[in-house]
Amino acid sequence: MVIAERRSFRKAADDMGMSASTLSRAIRDLEERLGVRLLNRTTRSVSLTEAGAELFQKLRSALTSLDEALESVSRFRAAPSGTVRINASRAVAKVLVEKVLPVMAEAYPEVTVDIVAEGRLVDIVLEGFDAGIRLIDTVPQDMIGVTLDVPVRFVCVASVDYLGKMGDPKTPEDLSRHRCIRHRMPGGKIYRWEFERAGQAFEIDPPGTLILDEQMLMVEAASKGLGIAYVSSIDAQVHIESGVLREVLSGWTGTSEKLIIYYPGHRRVPPALRAFLDCVKAVKRVGNAVPNSDLILR
Repeated sequence: MVIAERRSFRKAADDMGMSASTLSRAIRDLEERLGVRLLNRTTRSVSLTEAGAELFQKLRSALTSLDEALESVSRFRAAPSGTVRINASRAVAKVLVEKVLPVMAEAYPEVTVDIVAEGRLVDIVLEGFDAGIRLIDTVPQDMIGVTLDVPVRFVCVASVDYLGKMGDPKTPEDLSRHRCIRHRMPGGKIYRWEFERAGQAFEIDPPGTLILDEQMLMVEAASKGLGIAYVSSIDAQVHIESGVLREVLSGWTGTSEKLIIYYPGHRRVPPALRAFLDCVKAVKRVGNAVPNSDLILR
């Protein structure tokens, strides 16, 4: 099951806490006993054969039933345990550490929270995560999501020194006379900056000789006076509050967007993940946030 999902002996072995050679040998032994090849192996990838795909589907159904049976008696445990793996941006991971994890540590001390903080968007199923946290517009279809009480607005920021030399842009068109720090998206496309005024939305591709693929790097570059960056408010917040960065064009940026914690809708929610989601919802209730209902993304 793990090999089929991860498409790699090394990654599957890491998840299972064993060596890749031991796992590969176990699969070969199984193939010999069954008399059929289950996996196609190359030096770079692993894929299912037709027989392997059929076995995988039947095993997944059987294991789902087994998981449900085990879950039905898990309520007799004193408290949830296990590990929940979360993928999020660095800025969002910081929010979790500040707001959610203290509640988690108090309420569910036996649950291990494993957070991988990175800028790139990943396939959480393929990469072995229980859940991810991203802007709602970037979340894949057929996921279940719980909103996180962290409003996100995209802002244009630059260092005080830079603005002292170059002046403040008054309109988005003024950016043509500035150095802009551009953003390369995970798919390779250069992000076009989005603005809105009097109900009219438009995009521009500003000039700039620096292109970065990670928001926090863009914030650091702006802090060093390398130009104007268009970044999320949570990424820039600390630098704005400290006075290192100043927001410009504030009247032209759009409304706040939502962050959500999302996870596969076709899987049973593990106890550790359910405990994490319960803590997120508890934090939202305390903060008088939006209703704590799950979203279904279709």
